[in-house]
Amino acid sequence: MNEMLSQEEIDALLKREAPRQEQFLTAEEADALGEIGNISMGTSATTLYSLLKNKVTITTPNVEITDAGKVVREYPVPFLAVDVKFTEGIEGTNLLLIKENDAKIIADLMMGGDGKNPPEEMEDMAISAVSEAMNQMIGSAATSLSTLLDIPIHISPPTTTRVNLGLEAQNIEFFEDNEKFVRTSFRMVVGELIDSEIMQLLPIDFSKEMVAGLINKEDMEAKHSVEISASEIEGEAYTDEASTSQTDESLAFPPLPDQNDKEKPADNLAGEQEIKIQPASLKNFEETPSFAGKENINLILDVPLNVTVELGRTKKQIREILQFGVGTIVELDKLAGEPVELLVNGKFIAKGEVVVIDENFGVRITDIVHPSKRINSISQ
Repeated sequence: MNEMLSQEEIDALLKREAPRQEQFLTAEEADALGEIGNISMGTSATTLYSLLKNKVTITTPNVEITDAGKVVREYPVPFLAVDVKFTEGIEGTNLLLIKENDAKIIADLMMGGDGKNPPEEMEDMAISAVSEAMNQMIGSAATSLSTLLDIPIHISPPTTTRVNLGLEAQNIEFFEDNEKFVRTSFRMVVGELIDSEIMQLLPIDFSKEMVAGLINKEDMEAKHSVEISASEIEGEAYTDEASTSQTDESLAFPPLPDQNDKEKPADNLAGEQEIKIQPASLKNFEETPSFAGKENINLILDVPLNVTVELGRTKKQIREILQFGVGTIVELDKLAGEPVELLVNGKFIAKGEVVVIDENFGVRITDIVHPSKRINSISQ
């Protein structure tokens, strides 16, 4: 008996024993992640512009599956790692990597400099400034993501650490927990000061969760659009059927002439056809407010609202805020004795003056908006 295997049998065994390549992301999921990153980082660029006072451009992202070894080989330079966790709506970790030299320029701009003389070392104050910029950036991205997925999304305060990927990558918790992950790379240009690349690293499961939320929403919107179109077509068909039925009845049963009409004088017929026209009278809605659905307002009269009194506002740089201490006086934009503003759910409704009632502060209203506008403000 010949126990030698043929070449076909050897090829079949090798093919069967070859490790199966796992497909981490489909083409549709990669495109969806790119769309999410494009929208989120577009909002982040606007936020960075307001913070850095320089034009910020963030290009279309590049999405790929990678690992820690490849990232270390391609970027063996010091980075600032900003770790932000999504805690509500969707849950997962988001690691943002920004090169240390770029972070120094951002820190200098955040602390009131021109970005041309960044600090030589990333001290605690500079790291705090960059951390705040990244917090604002990812916060605006989370807001865009919340709107995109139509769910409330909350994030944790960022944790920022300096790390040299060539020497200390193994100390990053993200790399320990994720053998493979999604890397989304963006080219970021800040005025004439920065032209570099930032990276957003996401766990694969977390990325798939975001993509599933986006795809499900698009499917629901498409289904809803189809249902509306079908309803419109059905309504048009019903209208056409009714019109056709009415036309057929008119043709089948024409009105018979009234025999009495021949006996009526022509003058009387003309008199019966006279039309009386009267001028229309319109109500003044400003002077007499009319609340549509007044009986429905009674259903929400017991809903609690937050009433806030605002003494004034001011703007400070991060450098000044970090220098706050006990006894620091913060000047506001209102003069002493000037009326304070009364806000309900963050909406302005009145002005007043501060009074003291039995050792408690209060506000006596001196000016208030129109009732109709007041209802519109607190109901929005």
